[in-house]
Amino acid sequence: MKVLLVDDHPLILAALQSVIRGLGDDVTVVGVSTEKEARAALKRDPDYDLVLLDLQLGASDGFDLLADLRKTYPALPIVVVSASDRTSDVIRAIDAGAMGFVPKRATNDTLIEALTLVMNGGIYVPPMTLGLQRSPEPPPDGDTVPDIMRPRLADMDLEEMTRSAHQAPHQEPAPSFESLGLSKRQADVLAYLLKGLPNKLIAREMGISIETVKDHVAAVLRALNVSSRTQAVL
Repeated sequence: MKVLLVDDHPLILAALQSVIRGLGDDVTVVGVSTEKEARAALKRDPDYDLVLLDLQLGASDGFDLLADLRKTYPALPIVVVSASDRTSDVIRAIDAGAMGFVPKRATNDTLIEALTLVMNGGIYVPPMTLGLQRSPEPPPDGDTVPDIMRPRLADMDLEEMTRSAHQAPHQEPAPSFESLGLSKRQADVLAYLLKGLPNKLIAREMGISIETVKDHVAAVLRALNVSSRTQAVL
């Protein structure tokens, strides 16, 4: 598996490279620090299996790069790894085509879990985006070092918090496709939405027209009582 890391902070880039290699012995990691280098790397070798993209790349807008890469390489999974964990940034990134959003304050295990989910066709968003836990308060001493660069001891605390959040008594199980009143075709479209596929690829996978896909997507949004694909996925 070949992974491209795009981050303009050398220490973060080195830390990410170390963590990503933990995915397996067959993992090849290439790190670049600018939008130009990222585009050049993909142009030289479009067969990357995964891209990890920081949203802050100097003068470049990471959202613009994300949207352009999604358009140019529609089948390439892209995961945003950002210092931000604002819900608005998460939704904007997923809307632009990212298959995952991992805050840099997340633990190494959380990052591996997120990447494994994405490589298996899923979409990862931070638990706090789903309302499962509160975003941690900034440390009083102004320390902003991402947790990915901290000792592993910190991992246990966040994992325990995440497990507790997922087990919170007020959380209800996700409804089944059948209980939403979706037809078989609509359920199939929703399954592809959960994988992050755009309408064009959904149409190709299902052997139907893009207009028919749009009709099914509209029906799914009505069934879920939401107004966008991102809200449907979340």
